[in-house]
Amino acid sequence: MALYRVKIFSLFERFWHWSQMLLIVLLLVTGFGLHGFHELFSFEDAVTLHTGAALTLLVLWAFGTFWLFTTRSWRHFIPTAHGMWGVLRYYSFGIFKGERHPYRKAYWRKHNPLQALAYTMLKLVLFPAIWITGLIYLFYFAWRDLPDATAYLTGVALIHTAAAFAILAFVFIHVYMLTTGHSFREHVMPMITGFDEVELTPEEEAYLRKDQPEDIR
Repeated sequence: MALYRVKIFSLFERFWHWSQMLLIVLLLVTGFGLHGFHELFSFEDAVTLHTGAALTLLVLWAFGTFWLFTTRSWRHFIPTAHGMWGVLRYYSFGIFKGERHPYRKAYWRKHNPLQALAYTMLKLVLFPAIWITGLIYLFYFAWRDLPDATAYLTGVALIHTAAAFAILAFVFIHVYMLTTGHSFREHVMPMITGFDEVELTPEEEAYLRKDQPEDIR
């Protein structure tokens, strides 16, 4: 195995990442406005922006899910216990002692075990929770005549808000992780240019140089 600069983030993946980030920030800001945490927008404007951003994000997630399965990129997000302890140990105290990160990106495994677990929980638990409760809330007019509809709506709102706070925590942790280990620029640039240092087997290097020479440097 040898280190090479390889394009591991496609143009769509980078567009998906930054668009998702902007929409989630907009949803968080407008959502907190709806809860009375600030008065940056009127209630009506906050509702319009929140709903529009949510529906746009749903469309983006639909395309993202299609892309994950058609390109088989879902494999990068499969959690594994292999190497998990080393990564947990590193982030618990090894990073504060200047130790080297125990995980090296590979061409077919660009997320370390802890990242894969976090992204999987985000995609399979938090995201579905936020959009299912959001849609139920949005279409309240269709079921408001059911018995105890108001009580159910309160429960839906609580789950929606709890999921939003969990996503906010993920965002804070994600940004914090960008400040650890390598420089902030080294962490961010791969999601701008698509290129990062990864370990390649001789077979992977030969494949890239023959079939995708523009993706290896």
